[in-house]
Amino acid sequence: MNAWGGALADELLGWLPGADADVVCLQEVTRTPGLGGWTRFDDGERALPQRADLFDDVRGVLPRHQGIFVASDSGPVVDDGGTRHRQDFGVATFASERLSLVGLDSVFVHGEFTDHAEWTIADRPRVALAVRTADRNTGRTVWVVQVHGLRDPAGKGDTPARVRQAEALAALVTRIRQPDDLVVLCGDLNLLPDSATFGILADAGLTDLVGTADTRTSHYLKPVRHASYLLVSDVDAVTRFEIVSAPEVSDHRALLLDI
Repeated sequence: MNAWGGALADELLGWLPGADADVVCLQEVTRTPGLGGWTRFDDGERALPQRADLFDDVRGVLPRHQGIFVASDSGPVVDDGGTRHRQDFGVATFASERLSLVGLDSVFVHGEFTDHAEWTIADRPRVALAVRTADRNTGRTVWVVQVHGLRDPAGKGDTPARVRQAEALAALVTRIRQPDDLVVLCGDLNLLPDSATFGILADAGLTDLVGTADTRTSHYLKPVRHASYLLVSDVDAVTRFEIVSAPEVSDHRALLLDI
Protein backbone atom coordinates (compact mmCIF):
# COMPACT_ATOMS: atom_id res chain seq x y z
CA MET A 1 0.00 0.00 0.00
CA ASN A 2 1.03 3.56 -0.65
CA ALA A 3 1.11 4.89 2.91
CA TRP A 4 0.71 8.56 1.82
CA GLY A 5 3.63 9.64 3.96
CA GLY A 6 1.63 8.69 7.04
CA ALA A 7 -0.95 11.44 6.52
CA LEU A 8 -3.48 9.15 8.27
CA ALA A 9 -0.92 7.84 10.75
CA ASP A 10 -3.32 7.14 13.61
CA GLU A 11 -5.53 4.99 11.39
CA LEU A 12 -2.60 3.29 9.63
CA LEU A 13 -0.64 2.48 12.77
CA GLY A 14 -3.77 1.26 14.50
CA TRP A 15 -4.69 -1.07 11.62
CA LEU A 16 -1.34 -2.63 10.72
CA PRO A 17 -0.86 -4.90 13.77
CA GLY A 18 -4.31 -6.42 13.39
CA ALA A 19 -3.78 -7.08 9.69
CA ASP A 20 -1.32 -9.78 10.84
CA ALA A 21 0.62 -9.72 7.57
CA ASP A 22 3.80 -11.76 7.23
CA VAL A 23 5.16 -9.22 4.73
CA VAL A 24 4.14 -5.56 4.63
CA CYS A 25 5.12 -3.43 1.61
CA LEU A 26 4.68 0.32 1.94
CA GLN A 27 5.40 3.10 -0.53
CA GLU A 28 5.80 6.81 0.29
CA VAL A 29 7.71 6.06 3.47
CA THR A 30 9.66 8.86 5.17
CA ARG A 31 12.79 8.99 7.32
CA THR A 32 14.20 12.14 8.93
CA PRO A 33 17.28 11.52 11.09
CA GLY A 34 16.74 12.54 14.71
CA LEU A 35 13.20 13.84 14.20
CA GLY A 36 9.78 12.48 15.15
CA GLY A 37 6.26 13.83 14.90
CA TRP A 38 4.95 15.75 11.90
CA THR A 39 6.49 17.62 9.00
CA ARG A 40 5.13 19.39 5.92
CA PHE A 41 6.15 18.43 2.39
CA ASP A 42 5.79 20.94 -0.47
CA ASP A 43 6.75 20.43 -4.12
CA GLY A 44 5.12 23.59 -5.51
CA GLU A 45 2.04 21.66 -6.63
CA ARG A 46 1.02 20.03 -3.35
CA ALA A 47 1.58 20.70 0.32
CA LEU A 48 1.02 17.58 2.45
CA PRO A 49 1.39 16.63 6.10
CA GLN A 50 3.87 13.77 6.52
CA ARG A 51 5.29 11.88 9.42
CA ALA A 52 8.90 12.82 10.05
CA ASP A 53 9.90 9.14 10.32
CA LEU A 54 7.12 6.85 9.17
CA PHE A 55 9.59 3.97 8.95
CA ASP A 56 10.28 4.24 12.69
CA ASP A 57 6.56 4.69 13.43
CA VAL A 58 5.76 1.40 11.68
CA ARG A 59 8.65 -0.40 13.38
CA GLY A 60 7.10 0.66 16.67
CA VAL A 61 3.79 -1.12 15.96
CA LEU A 62 5.39 -4.14 14.22
CA PRO A 63 8.18 -5.00 16.70
CA ARG A 64 8.33 -8.64 15.54
CA HIS A 65 9.04 -7.66 11.93
CA GLN A 66 12.40 -6.88 10.35
CA GLY A 67 12.19 -3.55 8.53
CA ILE A 68 14.12 -2.60 5.40
CA PHE A 69 14.01 0.93 3.98
CA VAL A 70 15.45 2.12 0.66
CA ALA A 71 15.45 5.81 -0.26
CA SER A 72 14.64 6.92 -3.79
CA ASP A 73 15.42 10.58 -3.10
CA SER A 74 15.57 13.19 -0.35
CA GLY A 75 14.67 16.81 0.12
CA PRO A 76 13.52 19.52 2.52
CA VAL A 77 10.56 19.33 4.90
CA VAL A 78 9.44 21.76 7.58
CA ASP A 79 8.50 20.85 11.16
CA ASP A 80 5.77 22.47 13.25
CA GLY A 81 8.18 25.17 14.39
CA GLY A 82 9.16 26.14 10.84
CA THR A 83 12.62 24.51 10.92
CA ARG A 84 13.76 22.81 7.73
CA HIS A 85 15.07 19.25 7.78
CA ARG A 86 16.39 16.81 5.18
CA GLN A 87 13.98 13.91 4.72
CA ASP A 88 14.56 10.62 2.91
CA PHE A 89 11.64 9.33 0.84
CA GLY A 90 11.26 5.77 -0.42
CA VAL A 91 9.85 2.30 0.13
CA ALA A 92 9.93 -0.05 3.10
CA THR A 93 9.28 -3.75 3.51
CA PHE A 94 8.64 -5.40 6.87
CA ALA A 95 9.07 -9.20 7.12
CA SER A 96 7.74 -11.18 10.08
CA GLU A 97 10.06 -13.20 12.29
CA ARG A 98 7.86 -16.17 11.35
CA LEU A 99 9.76 -16.18 8.05
CA SER A 100 13.45 -16.55 7.32
CA LEU A 101 14.79 -13.63 5.29
CA VAL A 102 17.17 -15.24 2.80
CA GLY A 103 17.73 -12.65 0.09
CA LEU A 104 17.68 -8.93 -0.67
CA ASP A 105 17.95 -6.90 -3.84
CA SER A 106 17.23 -3.34 -4.91
CA VAL A 107 17.55 -1.44 -8.15
CA PHE A 108 16.55 1.97 -9.48
CA VAL A 109 13.94 1.50 -12.19
CA HIS A 110 13.92 5.21 -13.05
CA GLY A 111 16.75 7.67 -12.55
CA GLU A 112 19.20 7.59 -9.65
CA PHE A 113 19.15 8.74 -6.05
CA THR A 114 18.80 12.54 -5.90
CA ASP A 115 19.19 14.94 -2.98
CA HIS A 116 16.88 17.80 -3.99
CA ALA A 117 17.50 21.38 -2.99
CA GLU A 118 13.73 21.72 -3.48
CA TRP A 119 11.32 18.91 -4.34
CA THR A 120 10.45 18.61 -8.02
CA ILE A 121 6.96 17.91 -9.34
CA ALA A 122 7.89 15.36 -12.00
CA ASP A 123 10.65 12.95 -13.04
CA ARG A 124 11.62 11.92 -9.53
CA PRO A 125 13.69 8.72 -9.25
CA ARG A 126 12.06 5.40 -8.40
CA VAL A 127 13.55 2.37 -6.68
CA ALA A 128 12.36 -1.24 -6.44
CA LEU A 129 12.99 -3.31 -3.31
CA ALA A 130 12.94 -7.13 -3.31
CA VAL A 131 13.07 -9.50 -0.34
CA ARG A 132 13.29 -13.30 -0.51
CA THR A 133 11.65 -15.20 2.31
CA ALA A 134 11.57 -18.88 3.22
CA ASP A 135 8.67 -20.43 5.11
CA ARG A 136 10.06 -22.54 7.95
CA ASN A 137 7.13 -24.98 7.72
CA THR A 138 6.93 -25.56 3.97
CA GLY A 139 10.39 -24.54 2.83
CA ARG A 140 8.88 -22.54 -0.04
CA THR A 141 10.80 -19.44 -1.08
CA VAL A 142 9.01 -16.29 -2.16
CA TRP A 143 10.40 -13.10 -3.64
CA VAL A 144 8.26 -10.07 -2.74
CA VAL A 145 9.13 -7.14 -4.99
CA GLN A 146 7.64 -3.69 -4.50
CA VAL A 147 7.95 -0.37 -6.27
CA HIS A 148 6.42 3.10 -6.32
CA GLY A 149 6.01 3.77 -10.02
CA LEU A 150 6.92 6.98 -11.79
CA ARG A 151 4.45 9.82 -11.26
CA ASP A 152 3.72 12.10 -14.21
CA PRO A 153 1.59 15.24 -13.75
CA ALA A 154 0.29 14.67 -17.30
CA GLY A 155 -1.48 11.50 -16.19
CA LYS A 156 -1.09 7.75 -15.90
CA GLY A 157 -0.80 6.90 -19.60
CA ASP A 158 2.15 5.08 -21.12
CA THR A 159 5.33 7.02 -21.80
CA PRO A 160 8.81 5.92 -22.92
CA ALA A 161 10.02 6.36 -19.33
CA ARG A 162 7.28 4.08 -18.03
CA VAL A 163 8.12 1.45 -20.62
CA ARG A 164 11.77 1.56 -19.55
CA GLN A 165 10.61 1.30 -15.93
CA ALA A 166 8.63 -1.85 -16.78
CA GLU A 167 11.60 -3.34 -18.60
CA ALA A 168 13.80 -2.66 -15.57
CA LEU A 169 11.28 -4.37 -13.28
CA ALA A 170 11.05 -7.38 -15.60
CA ALA A 171 14.84 -7.59 -15.74
CA LEU A 172 15.01 -7.52 -11.93
CA VAL A 173 12.49 -10.36 -11.61
CA THR A 174 14.25 -12.42 -14.27
CA ARG A 175 17.65 -11.92 -12.65
CA ILE A 176 16.74 -12.77 -9.05
CA ARG A 177 14.21 -15.55 -9.53
CA GLN A 178 15.30 -19.15 -8.93
CA PRO A 179 13.33 -22.00 -10.58
CA ASP A 180 11.23 -22.84 -7.50
CA ASP A 181 10.62 -19.28 -6.31
CA LEU A 182 7.17 -17.76 -6.19
CA VAL A 183 7.31 -14.06 -7.15
CA VAL A 184 4.91 -11.37 -5.94
CA LEU A 185 5.28 -7.89 -7.42
CA CYS A 186 3.23 -5.08 -5.94
CA GLY A 187 3.03 -1.35 -5.48
CA ASP A 188 1.57 1.95 -6.52
CA LEU A 189 2.50 1.70 -10.19
CA ASN A 190 0.70 4.93 -11.19
CA LEU A 191 -0.62 3.25 -14.35
CA LEU A 192 -3.87 2.56 -16.17
CA PRO A 193 -5.03 -1.08 -16.44
CA ASP A 194 -4.33 -1.20 -20.18
CA SER A 195 -0.70 -0.12 -19.78
CA ALA A 196 1.97 -1.83 -21.86
CA THR A 197 3.70 -2.50 -18.54
CA PHE A 198 1.47 -5.51 -17.91
CA GLY A 199 2.44 -7.13 -21.20
CA ILE A 200 6.11 -6.62 -20.38
CA LEU A 201 5.65 -8.13 -16.93
CA ALA A 202 3.57 -10.98 -18.39
CA ASP A 203 6.57 -11.86 -20.56
CA ALA A 204 8.50 -12.18 -17.26
CA GLY A 205 5.86 -14.62 -16.02
CA LEU A 206 3.73 -12.30 -13.88
CA THR A 207 -0.08 -12.08 -13.87
CA ASP A 208 -1.96 -9.03 -12.55
CA LEU A 209 -4.76 -9.68 -10.04
CA VAL A 210 -6.22 -6.15 -9.86
CA GLY A 211 -7.35 -5.34 -13.40
CA THR A 212 -9.77 -2.42 -13.53
CA ALA A 213 -10.71 -2.46 -9.85
CA ASP A 214 -10.82 0.73 -7.77
CA THR A 215 -7.72 0.96 -5.57
CA ARG A 216 -8.40 4.41 -4.10
CA THR A 217 -10.21 5.56 -0.95
CA SER A 218 -12.55 8.49 -0.37
CA HIS A 219 -9.53 10.64 0.53
CA TYR A 220 -8.55 10.66 -3.15
CA LEU A 221 -10.73 13.15 -5.03
CA LYS A 222 -9.59 12.78 -8.64
CA PRO A 223 -11.75 10.72 -11.04
CA VAL A 224 -9.16 8.14 -12.17
CA ARG A 225 -9.29 5.39 -9.54
CA HIS A 226 -6.47 3.15 -10.82
CA ALA A 227 -3.05 3.20 -9.16
CA SER A 228 -2.01 0.11 -7.20
CA TYR A 229 -1.49 -3.38 -8.60
CA LEU A 230 -0.36 -6.81 -7.47
CA LEU A 231 1.06 -9.51 -9.74
CA VAL A 232 2.05 -13.12 -9.08
CA SER A 233 4.08 -15.71 -10.94
CA ASP A 234 1.71 -18.57 -10.03
CA VAL A 235 -2.00 -17.80 -9.87
CA ASP A 236 -2.69 -21.30 -8.47
CA ALA A 237 -0.73 -20.32 -5.34
CA VAL A 238 -3.28 -17.62 -4.47
CA THR A 239 -5.77 -18.62 -1.77
CA ARG A 240 -7.27 -15.14 -1.25
CA PHE A 241 -6.90 -11.69 -2.73
CA GLU A 242 -8.70 -8.64 -1.38
CA ILE A 243 -8.68 -4.94 -2.18
CA VAL A 244 -9.37 -3.57 1.30
CA SER A 245 -12.05 -0.86 1.23
CA ALA A 246 -12.27 -0.39 5.01
CA PRO A 247 -10.80 0.88 7.18
CA GLU A 248 -9.38 3.77 5.20
CA VAL A 249 -5.78 4.27 6.33
CA SER A 250 -4.44 6.17 3.30
CA ASP A 251 -5.68 7.65 0.03
CA HIS A 252 -4.85 4.19 -1.38
CA ARG A 253 -6.56 0.92 -0.54
CA ALA A 254 -4.39 -1.88 0.77
CA LEU A 255 -3.96 -4.98 -1.40
CA LEU A 256 -4.11 -8.11 0.77
CA LEU A 257 -2.82 -11.43 -0.59
CA ASP A 258 -2.84 -14.88 0.99
CA ILE A 259 -0.68 -17.54 -0.67
